[in-house]
Amino acid sequence: MPSSNRGIALVTGGSRGIGRAAAIRLATSGFDIWLAYHSNHAAAAEVKSEIEELGRSCECMAFDVSDYDAVKSALAERVEKTPPYAVVINAGIARDNLLVWMQKEEWDQVLRTDLDGFFNITNTVLFSMLAQRRGRIVSVASVSAQTGQAGQANYAAAKAGIIGASKSLAREVGKRNICVNVVSPGVIDTDMTAELPREEVTSLIPMNRFGSAREVAAVIDFLCSEEHMYIHGQVIGVNGGLAM
Repeated sequence: MPSSNRGIALVTGGSRGIGRAAAIRLATSGFDIWLAYHSNHAAAAEVKSEIEELGRSCECMAFDVSDYDAVKSALAERVEKTPPYAVVINAGIARDNLLVWMQKEEWDQVLRTDLDGFFNITNTVLFSMLAQRRGRIVSVASVSAQTGQAGQANYAAAKAGIIGASKSLAREVGKRNICVNVVSPGVIDTDMTAELPREEVTSLIPMNRFGSAREVAAVIDFLCSEEHMYIHGQVIGVNGGLAM
């Protein structure tokens, strides 16, 4: 039997990796899903099918989170009619390079997608959520934002920006019963980490393994679905002890 309906959860970057796992986990918890993704229609269709098999609805929407007008076009009318209860801001890219060799476009692409994307999504959905006086916003950052990582100055800057913006937003909306938090994954076994030297990286992690997208999704789901919530403005690491 499907869980009772908890409302709508908007998940960006939902066609793969952590976003996919989060969307499916939230559906299992009783959310209907708005699945936002960039361009992988086949992968999004697979996620939609899995969610519908769980007895929940899934609406797929393709747009570029870095494009303010595209976000407004895709979401503004929807959220005015039916505000989501939960928003998971997960869409992101990496363009790794040492800063001395980094091209401006590598810097700009990551900041536009990861950090501007946070603004574009939040700015579009927030007014309707405030009017409802309830909701959850969970952003996905990275351990790189907390510790720094050679070759990821652009990615770390964007994700650190998300942490700072989320903490500020938490101070703005807490009185309206909207909880804002950040989940900060470590090295997670996804497409983005496929090229890493696994043995070398694993030796740095106290739990001696990469994390899974499902393990990150479990924390996202808790922050979105737990009824008794006093966690607000926090950064929760899911990193196997890589950062403590």
